[in-house]
Amino acid sequence: MILGLDIGGTKSAVVLGTARGEIQWRMQFATVPERGFQRVFDELTQAAREGMQHSAGKVEAISVSIGGPLDVLKGVIKSPPNLPGWESIPLKQLLRDRFSLPVFVEHDGNAGALAEFFFGAGRGFRNIIFITMGTGFGVGLILDGKLYRGTTDIAGEVGHIRVAEDGPLCYGKKGSLEGFGSGTGIAKLARAMFPAVWTESATVIDVYAAWKDGSREARQVFERAGTFLGRGFAMFADLLNPERIILGGLGMRIGDAFLPTAERIFREEALPQAADACKIVPAALGERIGDVASLCAALDQGGLRQK
Repeated sequence: MILGLDIGGTKSAVVLGTARGEIQWRMQFATVPERGFQRVFDELTQAAREGMQHSAGKVEAISVSIGGPLDVLKGVIKSPPNLPGWESIPLKQLLRDRFSLPVFVEHDGNAGALAEFFFGAGRGFRNIIFITMGTGFGVGLILDGKLYRGTTDIAGEVGHIRVAEDGPLCYGKKGSLEGFGSGTGIAKLARAMFPAVWTESATVIDVYAAWKDGSREARQVFERAGTFLGRGFAMFADLLNPERIILGGLGMRIGDAFLPTAERIFREEALPQAADACKIVPAALGERIGDVASLCAALDQGGLRQK
């Protein structure tokens, strides 16, 4: 049994699962990171203790999926943009001290990639890119059958890449890929393009609802977002030549609004050999992916996976 913590900028969940990715218990709550780390941590640990009480067997490890940047092996959180104020938090050590269990921490994009590689749309492939599209935007890379983290654990922070001269201010710069591919960014894009239509309180779900109702303005927002996403997908394909680009989050939930444009641009921009070898698909785990991904740091780093 593994206790999984899925910590996001909007919501967090604590799950109890098996090494085969089966979820047996779950509790979710709004993160509200502005409360400060300690209050969120206390709520996480309280939920974790409740989860352990529901376990039919011994809990072997705690596994965490959280947005970067972070030091993966030390488990130190380094002020992720969607967790403001969480600077140099030794999360791994804090959890180990609290529960006296092995603790494994992983970037949420990497954890999602592992989940789809082990149990979802990446099974049977050796080169996949998993894109997490939520409050933020990042990727997890499985290359030659292994997770790739890079020299300083920040491989996959593609949301920081500037793809336009101007655009929503996300991840510290205007025109970043996160500004066109995250829920935060698309909502900002809509408000900037059509301030008379969407107020500061508008969310990406509001824009999507308008798109479903036939809004011309919403269509233009998603066409612009899809254009830059397609260029991003093409860049990934030309650089890494994957077999699958797997979309989580918004890619699963509202992909019909921007994927036709993104896929057209992808085909136009990528090398034919790269585009022909690669298929863009939604995460097969669907809404379960965050829960399963939260187990995957322990499965990968702790060697707990049962094949």
